This record gives sequence, C-alpha cells and structure tokens, in this order.
Amino acid sequence: MVIEPKQTTVAYRCTKCGAGVMSVVGLFNLKADMVKLKCDCGGSEMSLVYTKDAKVRFTVPCLFCPSPHHFVVNSSVFFSKELFSLACPYSGMNIAVMGETDHVKAELSRSELELLDLLEENGIDSFSALHGEQTVSDPQVLEILTYMIKELDEEGKITCRCESEGEGDYELEFLPEALKITCKRCKASAEIPTGSLIDAHEFLYTDSLELK
Repeated sequence: MVIEPKQTTVAYRCTKCGAGVMSVVGLFNLKADMVKLKCDCGGSEMSLVYTKDAKVRFTVPCLFCPSPHHFVVNSSVFFSKELFSLACPYSGMNIAVMGETDHVKAELSRSELELLDLLEENGIDSFSALHGEQTVSDPQVLEILTYMIKELDEEGKITCRCESEGEGDYELEFLPEALKITCKRCKASAEIPTGSLIDAHEFLYTDSLELK
C-alpha cells in the first residue's frame, strides 16, 4: 500500500508586478524547513513555516499595505480545503490562497479581474503603483497606529453613524500623510496623521475614536 503524501497548492500575488505566484507544498518539505515562494521578478516572496503544534504560519506580502501580514492556519485546514483564502485585514481583498490546484488558479484569475477593476476605478496604471501610493514613510508609525485601531475596535470604542453599537464594519486606507478609517456601512470616517512618531505616540493615549 502506497501512502500519498499530504500536499496542497498555495499562491499569492506579487506586490511589484502583480503576477500570481503558485506552488505545490507538501507536508514533508514543509516540516523539513521554511518554504518560500518567490516571484520571478524578484520583487516579493511569501514564506510558510510548520509549527510544533501542527499549524502553518504564513508571512504574506500585501498589495495594499507597506508591511506583510502574518496568519496562522491549522494544518488540517491547510491540507484538506478545496479552497481557502487569506485576506488583507484592512482592505478585505484576498492576498493568498491555498487548496486544490484548479480552484487556486480560478481564484487567482477572479482576484486579478477584481484588482484590475480597482486600478481602473482609481486611475492607477500598475500594481506597483497601487502598492506604492499607500506606503507610509515610517513602518514603526504604521505599526503603532494599526495596533491601536485594532485594540479600539475589539474593545468597542470606535463609534460612527451606525445606529447600534458594534454595527460598524471598518476598513483602513493608507494615504500619503494619514491613515484613514471608514465605516463601510455609514461611510463615516476619520484621518489619523502618519507624518511622525510623535503623531503615533499621541494616538497611543486615545481611549476612543469617533468617525464623522
């Protein structure tokens, strides 16, 4: 009896050229070492690490954010799902996908069309420009601000024009000199300056955030 090794197909989209980067990943090579998927253009890479508690830790580059996102997926999900996606927590767009090869290819095609529509709507002529326009000059500023916004959201301390508490569905947009948070439902928003660490540290003492 031959036991087929567990394997799945994983993919992400390069932040520089926009190409879909795809590879088959098996349990044996994942257990042996960190797996890295690199785009042929040399502009990005995604890494996967198998943890001692049978989980897969992802570091995924993001078209919409200046820093990669980190995810942890149970190995049973990683190797068993026909299709499973990881989304940017701020834009809601899928930035990595895993599963059966044909399903992964189909999702890459679907997400590419979605991104092309987004580029056209915003007058952006390349994937790299999409990423570049949203880069905050100091990554430490971004880290502080996104951490605080996440904490305020989890504690129910972000308010907007939605009638009931906890009704807001928020997204972040990285502007050249600010981080804009907007409720997708009522469209109320607020901009937080990102020009310096002083701005970020001042925001650390914020105990609530009102979107108008």
